[in-house]
Amino acid sequence: MTPEAVPFVVLVAALLHAVWNALAHGMADKLAGFALMNTVFLAVGAAMAWPAPLPDRSAWPCLAASAALQVCYQLQLLRAYRLGDFGQMYPLARGTSPMVVALVAATLLGDQLHGPRLLGILVISLGLAGLAFAGGLPGREQLPALGAALTTGALIAAYTVVDGIGVRRAGGADGYIAWMFLTQGAAMLMVAALLRGRALPGQLRQGRWTGLTGGLISLTAYGLVVWAQTAGDLATIAALRETSIVLAALIGVLFLRERLGHVRLAASATVLTGIAVLELAHG
Repeated sequence: MTPEAVPFVVLVAALLHAVWNALAHGMADKLAGFALMNTVFLAVGAAMAWPAPLPDRSAWPCLAASAALQVCYQLQLLRAYRLGDFGQMYPLARGTSPMVVALVAATLLGDQLHGPRLLGILVISLGLAGLAFAGGLPGREQLPALGAALTTGALIAAYTVVDGIGVRRAGGADGYIAWMFLTQGAAMLMVAALLRGRALPGQLRQGRWTGLTGGLISLTAYGLVVWAQTAGDLATIAALRETSIVLAALIGVLFLRERLGHVRLAASATVLTGIAVLELAHG
């Protein structure tokens, strides 16, 4: 890949990320849909793990923790999508994550929060507040949806940090990524089986094409970002990747018939701006 192609590839990945989340939001049976998506993760992880070297033993606790966090993340994400609008839930979840990562890095790893980094966090916070209060002061009935979205963002931050540690211990990215997909896929399928029991196979058949398509789109989006990272600046890629926040808001209006409104659009753009400042400052 030439450096000139990197922005285009990352923007395509951002669009695909927003698309698979929109598919997940629209699934009639979201748990079955997520189980189907994880069937794709499991199959691709197995195919990747066959030729890849086994991760170092020191990375296995991270793989186990990542699988548990990924399952919790998916359960919270489907809960958020069950309770709230896609155009509000997605930006809240995605915007919370980089802010939490930056705060964890500052408090636990000794990173300094000054200048552009502090500005980025403040801008993200302003955007998240705008998303939460876009329709006025949230009523009691809206709090579960907002809580689920914010918890989703915190879980994204948690598995991001864990995977960042694990991939460094693994001795190679290929093996870690393969086993990450394997463990995540297997864990989510087991949770779905425990929750649905013998009814699960029939439920999987009902929405199989949407779920499998969502899994393929999700993996493609991830693969494009990894590919872009071989030729581009990591901070710029991370910032461009979050354009999915605004793209998701537009998908909510154009395809899910949600009301966007000037406040929600401005808040989504504010979150995106804050993430860009934070990521570029980190780079």
